[in-house]
Amino acid sequence: MKRSGIVLSIVLALTYFLVISNVEQSQANQFYQPPFKKAPLLDSPRVPEPAWEDPGPYYVAYPRNYHFILGDTEVCKESTFLVLLMVPVAPTNVHARNIIRSSWGRRAEVRGHLVQTLFFMGMQSGPGSEQLQEKLRHENQQHHDLIQSSFIDSYHNLTIKTMVILEWLATHCSSSAYAVKVDSDMFLHVPNLVDLLLRPDTPKTNYMTGLVWWHSPVLRNPGNKFYLPREVIAESEYPPYPLGMTYIMSLDLPQKILGVSREIKPIFIEDAYLGMCLKRLQISPTNPPQDDMFLVDVHHPLSSCALSRVIATTTTSVPQMMSYWRRSQQPQTHC
Repeated sequence: MKRSGIVLSIVLALTYFLVISNVEQSQANQFYQPPFKKAPLLDSPRVPEPAWEDPGPYYVAYPRNYHFILGDTEVCKESTFLVLLMVPVAPTNVHARNIIRSSWGRRAEVRGHLVQTLFFMGMQSGPGSEQLQEKLRHENQQHHDLIQSSFIDSYHNLTIKTMVILEWLATHCSSSAYAVKVDSDMFLHVPNLVDLLLRPDTPKTNYMTGLVWWHSPVLRNPGNKFYLPREVIAESEYPPYPLGMTYIMSLDLPQKILGVSREIKPIFIEDAYLGMCLKRLQISPTNPPQDDMFLVDVHHPLSSCALSRVIATTTTSVPQMMSYWRRSQQPQTHC
């Protein structure tokens, strides 16, 4: 009898312990939140692109959990800029970056206002990517002007690159005034750009300008590289959008565009997709004050008169771009 009482006491004690433990664990679970594991932000030597479903030939893989692996620049923490020059460029194209650094991208102050140039890129895939990543790390240690995200850098992923630029601007530089997205093969006349931004009639918010395409048709010929079927876009025309070579935006727009982008499946034509987001926001891009401020398919070389008015123009070679930059440093011809 005594032995049975001891066994019963042990059983009751164990039962009580298990009940109390489960209650405590249940209460703890009500308040416990798994710690957020932040993605590595900077200088990771190898960061593979996340594995996601294939978006197909007409869409791109965005939004995704891409993260920045180069870009610990303090520029917007230390200063407020009139304009940031955002240059999308291939990771391998160090030559273009150096040309821009030595020409129109070198100026830190224009007309008494701060200007900053930054280069945006994704990850290189294939043989030699690890060696290239190490070179990029060294380049960024020297210049502190590279922003790199973990998506695969390719022509088809230009929309991703554009959206990543907007993400970075919204997160890091929303207190600055304007940004310019400018391709690496363009000549950018920075003093003329600053003059436009300082005009009293230039809007401070909801502003986007460049070479605006109005009533641009959706191309239905499957042989065209910009072909989109009606299943992707039913409309016959895109909403108005600035041509992707160069456009200006006020820095309230990145966050607004990112907000509506989650409602619009992203196509691979990056500037047209930007126009689709602007339409959802009920914001229209505006033409620049003069038609000859943004030039494409022009007759080169530009005259001194034309150069005095241009903000951005396509170029056919590095020597031509450098010639325009050197000429722009001389006293301007007014016409």
